[in-house]
Amino acid sequence: MIIISGSTFNISETIDEYPENSVERQLLEQMSKSEETYRYDTLEQLKFELSLRREIVDASRALNRSGLKFAVFHETKCNPEYWDRTSNGGFRLKSGVKPSDAIRDIFENGRQYATECATAMVIVYYGALLEVFPEKTFNRLFPSIYLMNWHRLDSLLREVGTPKRVADILLGDRCYFRNPEVNPKTPELQGENVIVLPNGLYYGHGMGIANADQIIRALNANRKEGATQSAYFMDDSAARPNFKRLAEASQSAAVRPAVLHWRPFPQPISG
Repeated sequence: MIIISGSTFNISETIDEYPENSVERQLLEQMSKSEETYRYDTLEQLKFELSLRREIVDASRALNRSGLKFAVFHETKCNPEYWDRTSNGGFRLKSGVKPSDAIRDIFENGRQYATECATAMVIVYYGALLEVFPEKTFNRLFPSIYLMNWHRLDSLLREVGTPKRVADILLGDRCYFRNPEVNPKTPELQGENVIVLPNGLYYGHGMGIANADQIIRALNANRKEGATQSAYFMDDSAARPNFKRLAEASQSAAVRPAVLHWRPFPQPISG
């Protein structure tokens, strides 16, 4: 059920705005049929979430195509034109570089980068936001990006680092496949962070775009000797950005008044 301004929202009022089988249309149908209540203050808030979820899906596919490589933290690499690699394997935005240019470079020149799956998820979010926000707004909201799994999240993205119990798994959610009996020689495969895509697919950095069976098989191939418990999808939890707060931040940045520069009045002309 979708509630807007305290009233039940009939999706027939807006669903025809979106193409058949589009991410937005699938989301509207799932949310409206759910026993969970999805509340919004305005229709614009709902549309913002639909748009951002679509862009998260698209950014996942784009990052998968980019050539970005998988690497554990001590082997990460980045394009030094845009980023400084820190001693812990993170990427800090270089001084004087526009955040939008640096994020865009990862998607365009992914082969110059390597990182692990959590940081890749954060890159997906920045890539999606860059499509939703005007470039000036993006750069104003995220002036000092530091890419380092969940430990260096911008305040506007802090929720994506903490999965919570949810009634529905929605397109664009960040979810997790857990490998409880991982081989200690491959601790990086104790699980796989994924973005939920349409048609039963998931994007996980290092595994690419795959269905649940394929991801579970890959994780099961990296269990300790004598393991009996299979890897599994955690279908009752997901991490999501605070869509309402991001929508409000976008509006606030867009309406921020320009700075006025006053000039002194000229001296009166003496007769």
